[in-house]
Amino acid sequence: VQLQASGGGSVQAGGSLRLSCVASDSLFIYNGVGWYRQTTGEQRDMVAEITRDGSTNYADFAKGRFTISKDNDKNTVDLQMNSLKPEDTAVYYCAAGRATSYDYWGQGTLVTVSS
Repeated sequence: VQLQASGGGSVQAGGSLRLSCVASDSLFIYNGVGWYRQTTGEQRDMVAEITRDGSTNYADFAKGRFTISKDNDKNTVDLQMNSLKPEDTAVYYCAAGRATSYDYWGQGTLVTVSS
């Protein structure tokens, strides 16, 4: 199982980025796919997740600004991030799990938001 994350980059505050995660297998084998983020010295925090049936869950800081979506035909899960803030600067990871935990992780993509 491989997860390939892309789409990170540098943007000014208020800007937008779209992250994409491509899975090597069908998304249907996963109970859920999520995006996490981590800054240096901090724990990895859930940003957003989407289940097999399309239900979504967002961290409080992501609500109203970020949108997670998936394309089952392309095996991709995207994270659209709008109104970015400097505190959104982090390495973003996609993860997938077959049960209640995330078993597989992508390599991470860096998002830098400048003020």
